[in-house]
Amino acid sequence: MSFEAILFDCDGVLVDSELITNRVLHAMLNESGWTLSEDDCMRIFIGKTVRSETARIEAETGKPLTDAWMAAFYERRNQRLRAELVAIDGAVDAVRGVHTQLQGRIAVASGADKPKVLMQLDKVGLLPYFGGHVFSGHDLPRTKPWPDVYLAAAAAVGVPPERCLVIEDSVPGLTAGVRAGATVWGYCPRVNAHTTPEALRAAGAVRVFDHMADLPALLAQTLAAAQAPQ
Repeated sequence: MSFEAILFDCDGVLVDSELITNRVLHAMLNESGWTLSEDDCMRIFIGKTVRSETARIEAETGKPLTDAWMAAFYERRNQRLRAELVAIDGAVDAVRGVHTQLQGRIAVASGADKPKVLMQLDKVGLLPYFGGHVFSGHDLPRTKPWPDVYLAAAAAVGVPPERCLVIEDSVPGLTAGVRAGATVWGYCPRVNAHTTPEALRAAGAVRVFDHMADLPALLAQTLAAAQAPQ
């Protein structure tokens, strides 16, 4: 398979944000009356929006999930991200490399709210590589695990989804990429992974790799193999 574009998830793939966000969410849910561990909070919410679990949050806390609560969560989350966020190890070099390899045909397709995605990419120096090709599932009829955000990103870079490579680290996001018709590679670091290579493969990943710096070489090998005489 040869690829003409790469569509990246953001959280956990480009920026090391998931533990930061989870700790804020965990604290606020506990404050609201839902006693759960950080690990359980990560397991329930990884790769999802908070609002996608509205019914469960309301059942566990006995309170409505209000716009005011969400606004407070976003504010506390963003404060921590601005203070603590760093890029995934190797991600800046990887994005720079594949941007050159694919003549700029790369995009971000995130399930998070777009202001957060833009803030994070800007903070770690990645935003210039993506230009206007940054998409949020919040802005579309359905977010991950539905394919809408990946279909929008593929359309923006002018490449059919089946010619796109998606990079994902969660089962809901990987499912979205598969449903879009793209080929999906799973990113699963050796330390602090939030899922397993086996779970990513079971969800449809055709390759799983564990260091983002390896991506340009893996892409080059794939492109070379596709161009070799059969």
